[in-house]
Amino acid sequence: MAAPTYHLWESGCQMNAADALRAAALLERAGYVATDDGDHADFVLLSTCVIRQQAEDKFLRRMEQLAGQVRHRRLAVAVMGCFVGFSASQRAAAAERFPFVAVWMPPSDLSPLASYLAGRGLLPEGGTAPGPLPSSREGSAVTAHVPVVLGCSHACTYCIVPYRRGPERSRDAAEILSEVRSLAARGVKEVTLLGQIVDRYGLDREGSIRLPELLRRVAAVEGLARVRFLTSHPNWMGDELIDTVATTPKLCPAFEVPVQSGSDAVLERMRRGYRADDFRALVGRIRSRIPDASVSTDVIVGFCGETEKDFADTMQLMRDTQVDMIRIAKYSPRPLTWSARHLADDVPPEEKERRRVALDALLREMLTKKHAALAGTTGEILVESIEQTEGRRHGRRRGRFPDGLLVFAENSGAQPGDIVPVRITVPGPYASIAEATEGRK
Repeated sequence: MAAPTYHLWESGCQMNAADALRAAALLERAGYVATDDGDHADFVLLSTCVIRQQAEDKFLRRMEQLAGQVRHRRLAVAVMGCFVGFSASQRAAAAERFPFVAVWMPPSDLSPLASYLAGRGLLPEGGTAPGPLPSSREGSAVTAHVPVVLGCSHACTYCIVPYRRGPERSRDAAEILSEVRSLAARGVKEVTLLGQIVDRYGLDREGSIRLPELLRRVAAVEGLARVRFLTSHPNWMGDELIDTVATTPKLCPAFEVPVQSGSDAVLERMRRGYRADDFRALVGRIRSRIPDASVSTDVIVGFCGETEKDFADTMQLMRDTQVDMIRIAKYSPRPLTWSARHLADDVPPEEKERRRVALDALLREMLTKKHAALAGTTGEILVESIEQTEGRRHGRRRGRFPDGLLVFAENSGAQPGDIVPVRITVPGPYASIAEATEGRK
């Protein structure tokens, strides 16, 4: 008799991806085998995101498809992540809306899945602690994400995360380090520590170490080549953290610090807790201490009351700081948030799109100019995968520099997990092409 199969449907952030892999590890421990065929799997696991309406709509369309499949064949469906929510009332509302779902899992809580599997005799009663990586990905996963701070208590006016993932909770450092060692033993070369505000790690645990010390301990794990962390907040990124990155070789000089707007008036309505000049100063401190560091940010365009002057201030802030990446989102009101309840969504959709396009064009212009200077320079990429390209006998190696720059390396026989020295031949705004030079690690 063939083993039962499961299909993993993923959406959203890196935290969702890390939770989903832990759930997949639990399913494989119970005897399920991974499949890419979601229309014929015995078990479908959906990792959900509702940070924006577009992400929620994508999930709802998939649920409509599954509802039809459940009526015509044996199929178990499990849903995890932000759609499920942190509170019992949220889960009850979801279960009433989709009664065909067998398992509802709050963010980062796999106990309902363990109980379901134990109830069918597939796991010991109470289950077993899931590993951070399913067996099917051992030996092939080069990078992995490790949550260190769950939830968030900052409550920006536009953000649904506190309502869906609950208050901020730091995980125990010993548990985190055990997970990192487990990943390294399974061939993972790079880990990224995750938190909604990762810089606040340990603040809620009496006697806990803080993020700089946690990063130093993670970097000391044998077998790892690189360590990253995200996401930061301008108010909580201190000089000790910057100095730790500067002085710890395995820590990548890459900082992800969402600013969300360059207008002080908009930042106040968002309740971000800082001014645009504070972000300018932070970027200056980072680059003064680590000249080759990259700084990425997030921007929301079309937030409630955002005027043309407010948007112009955002454009100017991006020019002034010359950030290395901007993740752009058009504002959409989310249930329960302060902005949805108290502020008017008064920027027309077509104007939000115009501003998104304008900011994206500025980003391309800045990166094209900045990366042009990389032609002929050398660096090392950690090979993450091999990209097969039509007409090429050997696939290009896909990897990143320590600062996060995406690079496709030609004429290399390196395998995923290798660190390869390369020379940039064709720089691009979002990815560059390089040729491998001698040697690999």
